[in-house]
Amino acid sequence: MRGRQRKTRRGVGGWLWRLALLVLVWLVGVAAYIVWVGQRDDAGPADAIIVLGAAAYDAKPSPVFEERIRHGIDLYKRGLAPKLIFTGGYGGVGARFSESQVARRYALRQGVPDKAILIESLSRNTHENLRQASLLMHEHDLHRVIIVSDPLHMARSLRISRGLGINAVGSPTPTSRFRSFATRWRFLLQEVYFFHRDRLPR
Repeated sequence: MRGRQRKTRRGVGGWLWRLALLVLVWLVGVAAYIVWVGQRDDAGPADAIIVLGAAAYDAKPSPVFEERIRHGIDLYKRGLAPKLIFTGGYGGVGARFSESQVARRYALRQGVPDKAILIESLSRNTHENLRQASLLMHEHDLHRVIIVSDPLHMARSLRISRGLGINAVGSPTPTSRFRSFATRWRFLLQEVYFFHRDRLPR
């Protein structure tokens, strides 16, 4: 009897070990996919460039947001699209400017004409960024876009875009303010979490 119980425990333990290994392999695969997508730059001719919002400090973009804005402006000046769509709402109570307004001011100082800029100031997260951007696309008869964000954020951004019916390609920032191992590791873990959370029914 005792021998049978030991065999049963070993059997259960063996299956749990295999299950844990499968979960680990799956998570490593998801992380590798996120990194792979973030290394691809598929920028090509489009109707607009969507720059996803990030933190802003009053009238100044955060370093992360500034990298995104600069890359979007670079794509615009390369002639890949005639419109820039800046996204992002007000970061907190009492904020004077929305993230998109901060980006617009930055772009104007870099010589981008006002008529080439569209903004939305209602969104608070990536999904809302893209949903509001899709409304602007529809309003201005824009069909194909380039999405600009950080490399590790690109897989989720493109997945949300597909869910919203946006015809998009990604162009991650060539440099990222998430430079240290610790910050990049935390960002990657966050994106692995969102990869699974976004698949849960809401």
